[in-house]
Amino acid sequence: MNLPDLTLPATGGGTLALPTLCGTKVVLYFYPKDNTPGCTNETKDFGALHGEFAAAGCKVFGISRDSLKSHEGFKAKLELPFELLSDADEALCNALGVIKMKNMYGKQVRGIERSTFVFAADGSLAREWRGVKVPGHAEEVLEFVRSL
Repeated sequence: MNLPDLTLPATGGGTLALPTLCGTKVVLYFYPKDNTPGCTNETKDFGALHGEFAAAGCKVFGISRDSLKSHEGFKAKLELPFELLSDADEALCNALGVIKMKNMYGKQVRGIERSTFVFAADGSLAREWRGVKVPGHAEEVLEFVRSL
């Protein structure tokens, strides 16, 4: 699998065409919702390690179905050094198969399964994590990126 040929709205004003990322390593991490405890912790972890990802020649992007307005507030609140991508129409979520039926308060709901994908500089999928548990995850991803 290669980076999907999609363009998504991005924080910071504008869009990001995923194919333009070829030539650099890329981390795409999917999370269910802005401003929820697990998603906030995961995003803070990636933010704290951003300099190390950059030093390893890797760009990081967080993705959820939240609106760009929600993403802008979340990014500002956490003072993130990287952009968040809005996948409100689920095009990228569907391309990478991260939408799952989940139990929330006893009800079945469709939602994003916390997942992370690392793409090599040639645009090929190097590794994926699904059903991610937040503690230590960003560090594990960074170690993998360094090994590429």
